[in-house]
Amino acid sequence: MGQVGAGLAASVKAKIINAPKRTEYVKLGLLLPNQGVVFGATTVPELLELAEQAEASSVFESLWVGDNLLAKPRLESITLLSALAARTKICRLGTACMASFPLRHPVILAAQWGALDVLSDGRTVLTACIGGGPTRGNIAGDFESEYGAMQINPAERVARMEEGIKVLRTLWTEDPATFKGHFFNFNDVAVRPQPIRKPCPPIWIANNPWVFGTKKSGTINRQVDRVASLADGWMTVGATPEQFNTAWQEICDAAKSRGRDFNQLENAIYFNLNLNDDEPAAYRESKQFLDEYYSSDWPEWKVNVWTACGAPEQCAERMRAFKSVGAQTMIIRFTSYDQKPQLKRFLEEVAPLL
Repeated sequence: MGQVGAGLAASVKAKIINAPKRTEYVKLGLLLPNQGVVFGATTVPELLELAEQAEASSVFESLWVGDNLLAKPRLESITLLSALAARTKICRLGTACMASFPLRHPVILAAQWGALDVLSDGRTVLTACIGGGPTRGNIAGDFESEYGAMQINPAERVARMEEGIKVLRTLWTEDPATFKGHFFNFNDVAVRPQPIRKPCPPIWIANNPWVFGTKKSGTINRQVDRVASLADGWMTVGATPEQFNTAWQEICDAAKSRGRDFNQLENAIYFNLNLNDDEPAAYRESKQFLDEYYSSDWPEWKVNVWTACGAPEQCAERMRAFKSVGAQTMIIRFTSYDQKPQLKRFLEEVAPLL
């Protein structure tokens, strides 16, 4: 785990805010690395088999896939989730996260996601996000080319995401629906069949308000407010337990100030694992995986924050730190080129320790 990782696990005990909690246990989700099909980390049959094994274990409650259209090529998310809907029966199915949300026309997305919800018998979770930006470097992929190809101004991506969420809810709760917005306008539009979930499939927002520092700022406030006012849940990645807890408390407080029941909101932390008793080897494989996945040279500190590397007990300790501060769902991605042995060892040696 290294000094940075060990310090993170220990420091959470020193300073914890009592964020609202709904459960005494943490739900587990598995991230299927659909971008790995492009750079050779896995294959389509392996992905589908991994999903079936995860559901059969009864340990994982949800299955997730990443999303981009052009910037970070991968198996398209809705298409893959449709295949998973046919291969599974119980696990929730979601995006972690839909970075292409601002690029997708919400009327088309409403029809596609509504059909997915029907095919999966109401098991979907749509996690929207604004995707990468030019200030984030290579981790965002070929950001400008993606927006240029779609003829959409990247400066509009926040506003498009916010309005798109409102369009989806309108189309899924009104039949026919009328909407008047800045980007989208339509009268008497009906999307059928309507989704199974009522009033509509849950829509989460993924963002990282802690990334902008510990002091309150306009950017932090807007990210918090976005979740509190528009979303059914919140997902984040790359946070320490303390950062996660602080942001979640702020989201719950903001929801309460708007008259919303914050106990109805869900949260999730997206977290990486590499199980190997040889800790340096686990770190090296994780860094290589992340470098290829994001087309970026990851510094050591960032690998250590995003990833638990090492023996099962070390990894379980990192996960328990998030559980202790109110994480409701932990979405696990194995930063390994050999996914099945990682899953097997997780089920046998890590899950019992949580």
